Amino acid sequence: MGLYNAEISAGSLLVPESRRIARLLLSRPGPAEWNQAMTQQNLLQKKPATALRQARLIRSRLATLDDDGLQLVADGEGELTRQLLLAASAMHSQLLSDFMRDVYAADLRRLERTLSHRQWEAFLAECEHRDLAVGHWAATTRKKLFQVIVRILVESSFLDTSRRLALTPPMLHPKVRHCLIRLGAEETLARMEAKT
Repeated sequence: MGLYNAEISAGSLLVPESRRIARLLLSRPGPAEWNQAMTQQNLLQKKPATALRQARLIRSRLATLDDDGLQLVADGEGELTRQLLLAASAMHSQLLSDFMRDVYAADLRRLERTLSHRQWEAFLAECEHRDLAVGHWAATTRKKLFQVIVRILVESSFLDTSRRLALTPPMLHPKVRHCLIRLGAEETLARMEAKT
């Protein structure tokens, strides 16, 4: 498998759904319990195909956290949970992580006020140098990925709105910082603090 994939296009932070799945994961479900929660109980309250796709994405993201992190996602206040889900998303998606480093943090260092749509194609061109598969992504996939990444950054308050795209320097919650240090996720911490 290559460095990048388009799996993140299945959803942004999905906060309510992530809280439900975090609670389920804390109960250590076996395959039968997982399938029952997703299909029979319809835990995510979505159409079956959407529920399964989003559940797979959320579970992969949450797998980057330990039990304490899952508990914070499940029961933490809004900002804390959103920032932790951003961290989990960045640990799961190299595309999001590199975007935060190569575009978001770089714009903050240059004292830019807003994120530019034009940067997206230039960023993807750089990604293609690292992973040739990026060059084969359809135009619709590329557009959807940008929309989802922007929505993730808006939901976690790293951008003000998806229309204005104004950069809002991150104020990382101390519990998120502590969790990332405990997990040894210094790279993700640096991305979230826009230091690299």
